[in-house]
Amino acid sequence: MLPVAYRITRVQKTLRWFEQDIPLLNMRVKDLSAEQQQSARQFAAALVSQTRAELDRLLKEQPGYEASDIPCEPAD
Repeated sequence: MLPVAYRITRVQKTLRWFEQDIPLLNMRVKDLSAEQQQSARQFAAALVSQTRAELDRLLKEQPGYEASDIPCEPAD
């Protein structure tokens, strides 16, 4: 089994990739019907949500985990 730190890094990379792909997804689905566009966006949102949940699970699994150790997200 892979070390937790390595798995965390991989999931973080995957999450960034999914989040950065949203604008491109919108361009790719623009020629589809409204129903198909909505379905694609819901699927992408579900992937992002599941990936975030996996990241949270891995962070809690990491030795020495403290909820206060997770850095805050930067302000916009």
